[in-house]
Amino acid sequence: MFKSSKLAAAALAALAIGTVAFSASATAAPLPLFPFFMAPPTEAAPPQLQMAPSQEEGTVVMPARLKRQVVNYASREAPGTIIIDTPNTYLYLVMGNGQAVRYGIGVGRDGFTWSGTQTITKKSEWPDWTPPAEMIARQPYLPRHMAGGPGNPLGARAMYLGGTVYRIHGTNAPETIGTHVSSGCLRLTNEDVSDLYSRVNVGTKVIVLPMTDRRADLGATIR
Repeated sequence: MFKSSKLAAAALAALAIGTVAFSASATAAPLPLFPFFMAPPTEAAPPQLQMAPSQEEGTVVMPARLKRQVVNYASREAPGTIIIDTPNTYLYLVMGNGQAVRYGIGVGRDGFTWSGTQTITKKSEWPDWTPPAEMIARQPYLPRHMAGGPGNPLGARAMYLGGTVYRIHGTNAPETIGTHVSSGCLRLTNEDVSDLYSRVNVGTKVIVLPMTDRRADLGATIR
C-alpha cells in the first residue's frame, strides 16, 4: 500500500513537470502543426512614394506691375499694333482712344536684345521647339527638337515674327517674367500669351523698342 502511494506520487510529479515544460515551450515559441509546410517569407512594405508638388504649390506670385491690365497709353499706332517696351519689360497691345492692354514680359538678356519692326507671320498653339543652329552652337546640351506641351519652353502659344528666329511665346518658367533672360524672344505667362493670341492675327504689326530707349513707362493703369 505504501509502495503504491509512492508510485502514484512520483507519477503525479512527473506529470506536473511535463506540463510546466510544455507550457513554457508553447509560450516561448509554438511549434508549427505541420513543420514540413514552410511559411512564405514576409516582405517588407515598399517605401511610400513622394508625390510631386501640385501646380498650386508652384504658383508664382506676379508683381502687380507685371499683371495684365488696361492702361492709358498715348500712341500714334493703329489699334491692334503690338509695341515692345524692352527696357521696362512690357508688351503693349494698342486699343485706341489712348488705351492699351499691357502685359509683363521677359526679354533678351545682355547682348541678345534687338529692335525694329516686324509682322506676325505665323501663329501656333502648343508649338514644337527646334532651337536654331546658332543657339545650339552656344548651348550644345539643348535638345535638337522638342514636341509641344507643358514642358516645352515655348509654352502654350507662339507668334512668329517675320523671317527672324524670334517669337512672342509663352513659358514654362513664369518666374522669369520681368527679367532679361532670353536669347531674343519675348515671353509671357501661358495665360497672358493665350489672351494675346486670341486678340491678334497674322499680319499684326510688332514694334520692338531698343534697350537704349530709356523713356519713362507711359502706361498708367486705369482704376
